[in-house]
Amino acid sequence: MPITARRRVTRIAENSREICFDSLVAEEPLEIRVGGRSLAVTMRTPGNDFELATGFLLSEGLITGAADVATISYCPGPDTQAFNVLDVALSPGVRPPPAEAMRAFVTTSSCGLCGKASIDSVRSKSVYDVRSDPMRLPAPVLCALPGRLREAQKIFDRTGGLHAAGLFDADGHLVCLREDVGRHNAFDKVIGWAGMDGRLPLRSHVILASGRASFELVQKALMAGVPMLAAVSAPSNLAAELAEEAGMTLVGFLRGDTMNVYAGAERVV
Repeated sequence: MPITARRRVTRIAENSREICFDSLVAEEPLEIRVGGRSLAVTMRTPGNDFELATGFLLSEGLITGAADVATISYCPGPDTQAFNVLDVALSPGVRPPPAEAMRAFVTTSSCGLCGKASIDSVRSKSVYDVRSDPMRLPAPVLCALPGRLREAQKIFDRTGGLHAAGLFDADGHLVCLREDVGRHNAFDKVIGWAGMDGRLPLRSHVILASGRASFELVQKALMAGVPMLAAVSAPSNLAAELAEEAGMTLVGFLRGDTMNVYAGAERVV
């Protein structure tokens, strides 16, 4: 399934008007089923769908690792769009998601928590303790990460319409990059990649968001055992509260050689 599309546009400038073509990022629904039962529908950029499903289940606390998943497969058929529906078969002995976890609505590309019943229901309990993580990151190394992330965003160069999540090690090396129209999807793809590759928990790593840092992104990072989350834009106050409560470092407005550290400032040296 293509991740970009060409569209005819009328480009208007001060003294000109011309017909040309522009590249747009693809946005398609993905229905995630578990054992044949619909769990969620998210609007996403096609690609890395198995990582997205795995990361979603991990960050929601519905599985604890890739070993809980037996198979993932697409469900093409007369009643589904090919490659827009996939089914996750859990391993023997793994409990299926409870009925209340099933989401009977579409999650937009801008919000992965819309429709949650209450704030308490999103405070998933991580099995990993990030407070004890010894990671320390020099400020100059941290300041260099947005540039490295931007250089690796190949699809963004063509469309200008994608969020990105980048996972870096303690030396500032880019370990994994995923792009998506939804910032929460980009995080799930990175977390799903790490889970499928047997890398959880992600101790002594930092995950960088190309936009703002929401409560949900902090929660997703915690569920993967990431001790530091940085964003080029602002966090919400609830994101900062959760980070402080969990012992995570939360950095916002990471631009140029400046940043604001909203929690866990001792890790930035």
